Amino acid sequence: MVLEHALLKIIPGQQHDFEKAFSQAQSIIAGIKGYRKHSLSRCIEMPNTYLLLVEWECLEDHTHGFRLSPEYQQWKILLHHFYTPFPEVIHFNQVNFTEDFAH
Repeated sequence: MVLEHALLKIIPGQQHDFEKAFSQAQSIIAGIKGYRKHSLSRCIEMPNTYLLLVEWECLEDHTHGFRLSPEYQQWKILLHHFYTPFPEVIHFNQVNFTEDFAH
């Protein structure tokens, strides 16, 4: 499993419109091969900042499967005009511990 992390800074005053557009766009990403789940959270201290987390089966499902798909063009049309600046997207692997820390 790969976790995609994107910190989305939205043009101030556009949060409501962004959330409305995202509610439409989320069905696009959910239909992509390798998609597992996602969440979108709004920052308390900076209300025009959002955290998007997306779980993928593997990195290529996002970087090639989604980013090179026709569906990504629809995603871009719905969402990319809200970002300032364009977000950095990074990926994480889960750390698995072998010891039991619940002593």
